[in-house]
Amino acid sequence: MLRVELRTIPRFVRVAVELSMAEPTVRDQIMHVLEELPPDATFEDAIERLVFLAKIDAGLTELDAGQGVPHDEVKRRLGL
Repeated sequence: MLRVELRTIPRFVRVAVELSMAEPTVRDQIMHVLEELPPDATFEDAIERLVFLAKIDAGLTELDAGQGVPHDEVKRRLGL
C-alpha cells in the first residue's frame, strides 16, 4: 500500500480529491471557504467570498436546468 504524507501533495490535488469523494454539504463548503481565508481576512472578505460562491452555485443550478445561454449566442450578443 502506498503511503503519502498529505503535506507533500499539492493543495489543488487534495481539493480535487476531496470534491470527488462525497458531495459536501453547504455547511461543509462554507467551513472550507472560511478555513481557507488568510489570517488577516475581514468580515467583508468572508462575505464577498461566500456571495461569490453562492452566485456560482446559482449559475450551475441554472445550467443544470437547461437555462444557460450557448457560447455562440453569448458571442453574438457581445458582438464578437
